[in-house]
Order: sequence, then C-alpha cells, then structure tokens
Amino acid sequence: MPPRSNPTARQARLGAELRKLREAAGLNTTEAGALLGGNQAQISHIEAGRWGVSAARVRQFAVHYEASNTQLVDALCAMAEERGKGWWDEYRSVLAPGFLDVAELEHRATFLRSLQTVTIPGLLQTGEYVRAIHRDRVPPLPPAVNGLRVEFRLKRSQVLDREDSPPLEAFIHEAALRMRFGGRKVTQAQLAYLREVSGRPSVTVRVIPFAYEGFIEATQPVLYAGGPVEELDTVRLDSALGGRSLYADAALRKYRAQFEVADRAALGIEESLQLIHGIEREL
Repeated sequence: MPPRSNPTARQARLGAELRKLREAAGLNTTEAGALLGGNQAQISHIEAGRWGVSAARVRQFAVHYEASNTQLVDALCAMAEERGKGWWDEYRSVLAPGFLDVAELEHRATFLRSLQTVTIPGLLQTGEYVRAIHRDRVPPLPPAVNGLRVEFRLKRSQVLDREDSPPLEAFIHEAALRMRFGGRKVTQAQLAYLREVSGRPSVTVRVIPFAYEGFIEATQPVLYAGGPVEELDTVRLDSALGGRSLYADAALRKYRAQFEVADRAALGIEESLQLIHGIEREL
C-alpha cells in the first residue's frame, strides 16, 4: 500500500506520539527499524502518519521502546484502531484539511475549553452570526465556498447535541459580546442564544469583564481539547493565516496556565449570564 499523501491531523498525531516514545528510548529510526523487523523508511512513514499502524504494532513499539505509561499506550492503541468516517469527511474534497481537523478534534475530545476575545466561540454561534463574520472576508470568497464554510461551521455544533457531548467551558471577553457583527438584531439574537445554550449541563459560559485589569494573552482564538490522557491534549490556534495544532509538552503547559489565568479573571456563571443579558438589553 502506498504511503498517504495527506495524512489527517489525527493520523499525524499518532505518528508523532510514537516518535516521542522512540526518542525517549534513545533510538534513531534505523535502530528502531532493526528492532521491529523493518527499515528506517518504514519507521519514518509511520511517524509522519503516512502509513497506518495496528494496535498490535503500537504495543510492539511500546515494548521495544520500554514505554512505562500504560494509559498512554492504551490510548494510542485506541487511536490506531479508529475506523470509519465522520460527518466531516463529506467535505474532504471541497474544504481545506484544517477545517476537517478541527471538527474531528472536537468530536474526539473528552473536554473542550475555549478562550475568545473578539468573537463568540464557533460552537456557540448562531447561523446569522456565522454569516455576518464571513460576509466581509478579504479577499471575498465565491458564494458557493462561503456557503459551504457557513454550513460546516454550523454542523460542528452538533457535537454539543450528543448524549456524551464533551463538556465545553467557554471564556469570552466582554469585548466579543459588544461587537455588533451583522448589526443590532443579529447581535441580540446571538447573545440570547448564548444565554440559552449555557443552560445545557455540558456548557459553561464565563465572561472576562472590561473591569479585569490584568492581561489576557489571547489575541487569537484558543481551543484546548482534552485527550483520553493528559499527554494527548491538543491546543488549536486560529488566525487569518489559518489554524495550527500544538501538542508539544511545553505548549500544553503554557496554555493550561493561560486558562488558569482566564479562570481567575472571569466572572462566575450567574454573574456572566447577567452581564450578557445586560448587554443584550442595551443594544
């Protein structure tokens, strides 16, 4: 079977974690290939996500690498055994891979934490709000492409409708609540929906008020997705130039600390809802 030309973020992540285990064992790809009855090229393809790997093969890697974190190894085996396509795969030929990677990340997460300073988190946006923030893109998108992106954004929120939906804790700066994307009525409807969806057991919305005098280092949207074990957590950053996923240990520590700052800065749940309602009534 030829190597994959474009592995998904999920496939690349499994390979990256296997590479971490190999490097922790002090082995290079040639040495690992010799231990496992293969060669350097095979190990490189697996670690780049270009070749699939079975759970049995993952356990073989773990034995030769003397990996002692059994929970991590079990989680990697589960990743290797994932089969079937998600709803996002319907868009694979029409949207850039980054869009699909976010949807799969949310789908597989054990919990989600979002930090936004300019816009409402994507999973909590109304249809009109989504259309409003896509309307003035530079350069403008063809109507068909724009429509697909809006449709895809709204479908992502289905993850919150599942019986086993991952808990979502959304930290939203007051500035984002006061932005009038789409005009007064669109903003009012968005704020009303934000209050409504926060009534779900799995959704928590907390506002960082203008009154907070500290610095929140989040000039771009941050999504923290929990994995089955802490080592498989992922940070997703979005910008005008596209998104990227971070999962190096140092990056995960940094963003865990950043969410601790947000937790201290944000109002309580009831106070947050009162502020959202107050802004809604002011419009």
